Formats: sequence, C-alpha cells, structure tokens
Amino acid sequence: MQTTTTLQFAEGARALARAARARGLLAPSFRSPPRISGIDRTLRRHEDFCVVAVRTRGRPWVAVAADMIEGVIVANRLSGKDAVRVRGALWAALGFSVELAAA
Repeated sequence: MQTTTTLQFAEGARALARAARARGLLAPSFRSPPRISGIDRTLRRHEDFCVVAVRTRGRPWVAVAADMIEGVIVANRLSGKDAVRVRGALWAALGFSVELAAA
C-alpha cells in the first residue's frame, strides 16, 4: 500500500478549493492531522469558514481524497442530488475518472 504524501495532500487541497469556488461553494481550509487522536476526519465550523482536518499518515491517497471530498460536502451542507453532482465534480478535479449511474 502506497501512503499519501504531503505533496498529494497539498495539491489535492488546492484542486478541491478551486473546484468548490468555481461552483459558488465554500472552499474549506484543509489541515493534517486532526486534533483528535484516532479520528480520520474532523470538521470545525467558524463564523465565516470551515477547517477540514484529515489524517494522511499510513492511509492510501484514495481514502484521504474521499475524506477531503466529504469535508467539502459537509462544509457546504449539501445533500441529495446536489451532493452527488458536486461529489463527482470534486473526484474529477482530483484526477479520478467518474462514471455517473443512470438515475
């Protein structure tokens, strides 16, 4: 298993922020690791911004990317079809191929 690098995390954070802003969404800040030991992802809300903290150590990039993407979804309080559309766009922004199932 190849673990996530600091460079992957930083580049992913920038790509997700650009993709979120391009859709008129809040682009949360990303940090690593979370302050709570043993937790993979946390989200802290402030008055006008959110911080998503993701554990990278010992985890594959796809798992870290999934937590970062879900952080954007939760920070923007998206659900249903809106969440599905944005989630697909965020995966694509990270360079993953996305196949949408017929609804």
